[in-house]
Amino acid sequence: MCDEMIFIMALGKIRMKTSGIFIGLMIFLLSTGVSFAAHPLITDDALTVGEGKAQLEVTGEYGYDENEGVTVRAIDIEATVTYGLLNNLDIVCGIPMHHIKTKIDATPFDSGGKTTEDGLGDISLEAKWKFFEGRPLSFALKPCLTVPTGDHEKGMGAGKVTYGAYFISTGEFNPWAVHFNLGYTENRNKLDERKGIWHASIAGEFAMDERLKLVANIGSEKNTDKASSINPAFALGGLIYTVQKNLDVDCGVKIGLNTPETDIATLAGITWHF
Repeated sequence: MCDEMIFIMALGKIRMKTSGIFIGLMIFLLSTGVSFAAHPLITDDALTVGEGKAQLEVTGEYGYDENEGVTVRAIDIEATVTYGLLNNLDIVCGIPMHHIKTKIDATPFDSGGKTTEDGLGDISLEAKWKFFEGRPLSFALKPCLTVPTGDHEKGMGAGKVTYGAYFISTGEFNPWAVHFNLGYTENRNKLDERKGIWHASIAGEFAMDERLKLVANIGSEKNTDKASSINPAFALGGLIYTVQKNLDVDCGVKIGLNTPETDIATLAGITWHF
């Protein structure tokens, strides 16, 4: 099998992560006064950082997936900067890097092969508008787009500008907090993937004490693979530890609940508030 075919198979496997259907969840994490959903959670919260304030997240994920003789190991590292334009309006920029190793097992009809690709991914730009804040509920809208800065031929991006929007809700019930996301992405691409992708997920937090947060998350999206009718779904558990007032560290494990989703991924990150 030629390298191009190996890569196409790997690409289809990796990008299945952007698909699925909603599943319910109940979970835990810390909440000292105001709670903010954060990495390792996938589901966003409806809260904002505040006017003139900023946040920097540096996160990493190692994913492993094996299916029908194709093994994919992927490392994703991303730096995300959030700035509060107003008390209820944030702008967010995410810069990802990807490293993908693919191995295809030999068969009686093919010798198999290996590929390694790495590089800059598609940069994301978002704005989060918290249009309602109350107790215990808050609501926000988050329009977003990605810029095709990644090389789509290497599996680093879509090859075109994508755009979409998310509805976000947060409920605070100290020591609990629950977050719900429902979104749609117009997945314009050069990869022959589905364009209309919906997302639904729910996450929760529980405050163990003033520093330690337990977190959980579950969700799904429409499968980007046109040949599949199964929507990838995931479940995630982890923790966040506040080292000091402006510094958090986190870790988590994400598992695939069905075949299209990556089998297992480990996540870690660090967040500075300033």
